Amino acid sequence: MTTSDVLGSYWTVAGPVEIGTGREWSLFDWPERCAQAARVGLTGLGIWHSDLEHLLEERTLGEIRSIFVDAGLRDLEIEFLNDWFVAPGDPRRTASDAQRDLLFTAAVELGAHHVKLGNLKRTTASMTQLTDGFAAMCADAADRGVPPLAYELMPFDVNAPSIAGVVEIVSASDPAQGGIAIDTWHLGKLAITPDDLAAIPPERLTFVELSDGQLENMPDHSRETTRHRRLPGEGEFDITGYVAALRGLGYAGPWGVEVLSDALRALPIDEIFDRTAAATSTALAAPVAAEGA
Repeated sequence: MTTSDVLGSYWTVAGPVEIGTGREWSLFDWPERCAQAARVGLTGLGIWHSDLEHLLEERTLGEIRSIFVDAGLRDLEIEFLNDWFVAPGDPRRTASDAQRDLLFTAAVELGAHHVKLGNLKRTTASMTQLTDGFAAMCADAADRGVPPLAYELMPFDVNAPSIAGVVEIVSASDPAQGGIAIDTWHLGKLAITPDDLAAIPPERLTFVELSDGQLENMPDHSRETTRHRRLPGEGEFDITGYVAALRGLGYAGPWGVEVLSDALRALPIDEIFDRTAAATSTALAAPVAAEGA
């Protein structure tokens, strides 16, 4: 395994879940996921909000944390928060605030690396709403001792599907508290090149996820992003170029691996972790070899 810290993002290692259509919590129990991550040399895992709710039906946050730490893991991602910018009083905002309390509390007690958020629900908003809302949420997070918040750049973000857009959204917050999450699958689909990443202020680069895919878009974008991604190095995106560019900005990890794939989810848990670790190790080692030549 590479010496870089690698976090197995939730959807990569959750197994046969039903993203957006049914049961989103994993049938793989938390101790089993932690043990598998440690076995293949990953340094952490991710937890999706519905999976967190399910885990808390049988365990406390303290127990979840102990299982994670006792396995020798250290990098934890908590996700995902939507509709945090909707006006107070709106039922969507009320639901978002309740979820925020859950995720913020969990992030503190579990010692998370960051909390990921964005606009998966494709809710329209003005840039002022987004910028002010993000800054206010970061201030709230700082008051609670929550780790940094990471706004994810995505092609289906109806408000800010660009580097410039997400940089503007996070710009009014404290850089130590609010930044950007980059996913190489989204970069590939947005036709963002490695050179384009220089537009990201290094102090705003909070988290990076690796995921590969095909350059040509499938007819159904939602289906493609949730069911047909590929492990890094197994598709057509310039993963090694992205890694080198992000390292050039000073990013040192942890590197998430977020591969939403029907084929990967259908495998036994040990094969999921084996393939994830092997592909990521190769993807992260290649730029290092090139730079040192």
